[in-house]
Amino acid sequence: MAQSRELLIVTCPCCQAELHVDPETGAVIRHKEHEKPPTFADFETAVTRMKGEAGRREDLFKKSVEQHKSHHDVLSKKFDEMLKVAKENPDEPPPKRDIVFD
Repeated sequence: MAQSRELLIVTCPCCQAELHVDPETGAVIRHKEHEKPPTFADFETAVTRMKGEAGRREDLFKKSVEQHKSHHDVLSKKFDEMLKVAKENPDEPPPKRDIVFD
């Protein structure tokens, strides 16, 4: 008298595992874990990618250091130019800063 019903196949939204559930009892009869694809096809590809990223980081760091070194020169040139303008026009009021709202 036992009716044989097919198991319900449910996919877990979190881990993508396949659950086979008995509809009468609601119990999980069988499960199959989700197989994750490998991140890299082979280890050598991963190593070359990591070496390339290390070189790129080093280049970005060197570029940042060069910008930092030239930043002082740029600021001193701006200051010299503003000082020159201030000496040429001593009667002119100083320029308003961004934080002054009056």
